[in-house]
Amino acid sequence: MASTKTTISSPVDKEITMKIFGIRMACIMMLCLGLLCGSMPALAQKAADPAPAANAAKINLNSATAEQLASLPGIGAATAKLIIEHRTSVGKFSRVEELLNVKGIGDKKFEAIKDMLTI
Repeated sequence: MASTKTTISSPVDKEITMKIFGIRMACIMMLCLGLLCGSMPALAQKAADPAPAANAAKINLNSATAEQLASLPGIGAATAKLIIEHRTSVGKFSRVEELLNVKGIGDKKFEAIKDMLTI
């Protein structure tokens, strides 16, 4: 079987091949640099913004209105009403974890909102 390997015979062909290779490498490097620099503003923005829970004021379980409680993720008007009823009948919360005693507040929901609450 005959070999189909192409050989570059003249110095001009070698020079052209090397220029093409150099141009391709420069394009690849510019592409990588553009991708890297393009992501820098997003990374800087992410580093500049503190966690969302740190930006927002915490909601006090012992003084919050139904509207304030309903603003929490996963807490609707009905659950907010149950929290206030629990607070009225049992007394003030002494720990945020006591919210788990309210019907409709499970571990998953509690984990999602606990950092947004205070006593």
